[in-house]
Amino acid sequence: MTTPPIPGKRKGKWPVAVLGATGAVGQMFVRLLADHPWFELVEVAASERSAGKKYGEATRWLEGAPPPQAVQNRRVIACDPGVVSAPIVFSALDATVAGEVEMAFAKAGKFVLSNAKNFRMEPDVPLVIPEVNGDHLALIECQRQRRGWSGAIVTNANCSATVAALALAPLHQKFGIRQLFLSTMQAVSGAGYPGVPSLDILGNVIPYIADEEPKLEHEMLKLLGTYEDGEVTSAMFKVSAHTNRVPVEHGHTICMTIGFEEKPTPESAIETMRSWQGFPATRGLPTSPEHPLVVTDAPDRPQPKRDVNAGDGMTVTVGRVRRDVVLDLRMVALGHNTVRGAAGGSVLNAELLASNGALDSA
Repeated sequence: MTTPPIPGKRKGKWPVAVLGATGAVGQMFVRLLADHPWFELVEVAASERSAGKKYGEATRWLEGAPPPQAVQNRRVIACDPGVVSAPIVFSALDATVAGEVEMAFAKAGKFVLSNAKNFRMEPDVPLVIPEVNGDHLALIECQRQRRGWSGAIVTNANCSATVAALALAPLHQKFGIRQLFLSTMQAVSGAGYPGVPSLDILGNVIPYIADEEPKLEHEMLKLLGTYEDGEVTSAMFKVSAHTNRVPVEHGHTICMTIGFEEKPTPESAIETMRSWQGFPATRGLPTSPEHPLVVTDAPDRPQPKRDVNAGDGMTVTVGRVRRDVVLDLRMVALGHNTVRGAAGGSVLNAELLASNGALDSA
């Protein structure tokens, strides 16, 4: 696969920074950005506890090969817009601190690609899965006018909402969702590090994840809403969610039962999903998978152990599409929660912004 050229008239890569770089999602950002064809990771920022240390010393690397030596030797700096020089920042900050910090960066004129929940439901902040609603990025101009800043905040969705929305987008576009029931089986990596104590999760299922059900029920409607004349009108269907933590390392599995305005057969639903490529401008972006959505015919798939890394973790796999006697259809979707549902989703948002010229001033 050839490396996509840097878009526009840009002569070099965009310098970027990662906020909260030592945590689980921050590490995934570092991994995805370390050798990115369009972005150069020039700064890693974290809490005062880590500031001043070399990144390799401040970070307990959770999986896979460690980052390049040059990144490991980089000094961690404070999450302060007066200290961070990069015009584009990827935020893996915890929601308890993200709101104030991300706003300070936007006020300082920086592009903030946020993984936190704080601004997702603000009416002037894009909540974006590029293939699903890339056109919602047009909210940036409304945001700047309303808030009087030259920077911007763009958010990706909750990890489970991302998986569900990618599976549902083509069906909603064609058949119109009327009711949605979903139940999640969410991997422990979604809780960060150290996350859930081993004696709580091993051999167990925890049927509660704080704030997770409201996120799914609200974000889904904004994601599948429509952008027009400077605002997003949320979808109007009803959503009921159950969220569960299960002893799986990576990969959120979601069982869904769906009612439609125009009732599809399982065969027509499968064909609709298989033929869907999403928002055209996302095709060919460096992090974009060849197929954002894959439907399997296997009766026992998708499974995290076998399917979570499809498309380098950026593909959502759907299976068990069948009729439902209460609503219309049932199906199961699976996606990588820290790649597609977190860092990879934000990186793809930045690539779409780069490709449409929104980052030219950065």
